[in-house]
Amino acid sequence: MFFPILFARIKESAYLYRKYFYYSPLNVKIMASRRELKKNVNYIAGELFTECLINSMFIPGTDKVKADELMAEVLKMQDEFVTRISHTEPGNVKGFYKKFRADFNAKVNEIIEAIGKLN
Repeated sequence: MFFPILFARIKESAYLYRKYFYYSPLNVKIMASRRELKKNVNYIAGELFTECLINSMFIPGTDKVKADELMAEVLKMQDEFVTRISHTEPGNVKGFYKKFRADFNAKVNEIIEAIGKLN
């Protein structure tokens, strides 16, 4: 049985495609609240965790140890980025969130590629 990578659309601002994840609030006219940003991070982390869990449980030939390590990495990523949202740098807020988006996209893409290599 084959389970494709999950496709998600999060409130017009985040997209998860087959291989790459793009988080871009360009469609939003004003800056989103921290609360909404935290919800998006939690949702994306949950989707990645679920994908790892489905791979380890239902797809034969998946390395369960690597899947468990990947699930732990997803949880660490979630904690790290939610904490970063809570403690915004006071001087350069715009630069902080640009760096945040770039780091988040890179980390999620890295995890998606690792999920693809589990099989």
